[in-house]
Amino acid sequence: MALHLSADTLAPAVAKPQKYLFGPIADFLMLGGSAFLILPLLFLVPLEYEGLVAATMVFVAYLVNYPHFAHSYQIFYRNFGRKVSGDGYDKGLQIRYIFAGIAVPLIMSAFFAYGAATANTRLLGYATNAMFFFVGWHYVKQGYGMLMVDAVLKRKFFDDRDKKVLLVNSYAVWILAWLQTNTAVTAGKYYGLEYYTFAAPSWITDIALLVALTSTAATVLMLAGRWRKNGGGLPYNGIVAYVASLYLWILIARINPLWLLVVPALHSLQYLAVVWRYQTNVERDGQDAGKDPQPKILSFLGPLYRLRILGFIVGGGALGYLGFWLIPFVLTALIPYDRQVLGSSLFFFIVLIFINVHHYFLDNVMWRRGNPEVSKYLFR
Repeated sequence: MALHLSADTLAPAVAKPQKYLFGPIADFLMLGGSAFLILPLLFLVPLEYEGLVAATMVFVAYLVNYPHFAHSYQIFYRNFGRKVSGDGYDKGLQIRYIFAGIAVPLIMSAFFAYGAATANTRLLGYATNAMFFFVGWHYVKQGYGMLMVDAVLKRKFFDDRDKKVLLVNSYAVWILAWLQTNTAVTAGKYYGLEYYTFAAPSWITDIALLVALTSTAATVLMLAGRWRKNGGGLPYNGIVAYVASLYLWILIARINPLWLLVVPALHSLQYLAVVWRYQTNVERDGQDAGKDPQPKILSFLGPLYRLRILGFIVGGGALGYLGFWLIPFVLTALIPYDRQVLGSSLFFFIVLIFINVHHYFLDNVMWRRGNPEVSKYLFR
């Protein structure tokens, strides 16, 4: 997820916003605080337990990672006809919905169809590079967005200059991490397909390191200044989310092999904190939200809107299973291709990269400043 909000611009739409998405402790843990607790513990886990950790994270993927992707599709394509027709959306946002919702999946489908039909492993390998590129960008943008959300909730806003400092630092850390990864890993395999990184001269990485250090120092000074202006207050949970996203999940992600397995789940949990709050506000807005659910056996769940939220979450889990497992399994069984060249997991490879990259484009539209749904429901 890449929350692409300008939170202080959205603030006037909310008279008295809540201070938390779910509560102080829940927000801390879900937005990124859990990373600071889990990472030190992983250094105490012997590497021979890597298989156990990997198996655990596969299970966690069903509960956290897959629904986080699925929820973006549930929200993005809801009332999609109204969005592409511009009903209630300005022209720029309408075009973005059309591009991300129609053009991008068509382009990617054509790319993968051609690569698979021609058994072009080099071409398909480029898709892996693209995924890693967009995933890094996606992580840091989400961290920035979480900080902006918490700033609104706490009424501790950042001015335009502050936000530029935060964004420049986000991009600087992301580029440094991407260059370091390209230096450390020159070639690899992903679901049986080889991919190659883009080697960069060491001096470029050195410059990126200098820029990242400088921008980090500027960010610390800016936050210190903002702390003084706010009388000793900052959106601390948002800062935790920002720091975790940039530094723990991107810059030092390779510090521990086990950490690489855990990071995607923590990123997804951060996303779910906002999406579940957003969807809760959507359901509460329904005219019959406060009615008892039918049949009466479901009344223990409380008002009807809670049942609908549960349906949204369960639907996300089912859609995630469908996308990541059932669809590629069926395609593998039904569609012939050169398995000697492309391996036995081609469609799992395609689906995983497709969803990861498309997820970036979806979020870049949904959570933008000026999206009327975000303005209406996120901060209620």
